[in-house]
Amino acid sequence: MKYSLSAAAVITATSLMAVPAFAGSLDQPVIEPVTAAPPPAPAITGGNWTGFYAGAQVGNLDVDGEGGLAGANGDDTSFGLHAGYNYDFGTWVVGGELDYDDASIDLSGGTASVDSVWRAKLRGGYDFGRTLVYATAGLAEIDTSVGNDTGDFYGLGVSYKATEQFIVSGEYLVHDFSSLGGASGIDADADSFSIRASWQF
Repeated sequence: MKYSLSAAAVITATSLMAVPAFAGSLDQPVIEPVTAAPPPAPAITGGNWTGFYAGAQVGNLDVDGEGGLAGANGDDTSFGLHAGYNYDFGTWVVGGELDYDDASIDLSGGTASVDSVWRAKLRGGYDFGRTLVYATAGLAEIDTSVGNDTGDFYGLGVSYKATEQFIVSGEYLVHDFSSLGGASGIDADADSFSIRASWQF
């Protein structure tokens, strides 16, 4: 019995001394360095309307004579160019623009024809991100066969950024002209709707 206990003690001691040897022979685990995942790319929301822009438009110009031109009216397609500058304050956008529409509108009865309209605009609107809803007003000069006149106009528009630079818009304007050619009582009203394409620089 003493022999058995001594043998058991020897085996146990030998096993305990062997454990570190086996443990040391195991491959140490490789700890990979932890790297933070790259932050997600910021979503492009548009909304930066600050800068110069220029483009072209096509639309319809509808003219109604009054006073000495009462009953004379007509409408036709107009083509034009525009250029301006916007400043984005974050929520609100303000700016100015010049535009020109070429038109060949014969008013009924052959009393007059409308050739072109120039406009100097002030614009102000709300920034919804890629969409800008704005109001505009200013001065317009109409060129007709009975003479020119400078009147006022006002209107509304909506612009959408298809890309960071390319903008498509729709715009509706109401014009009031009086004293065409300097003649009192020869007046005209005009409405226009145009589709516009612009490039922001």
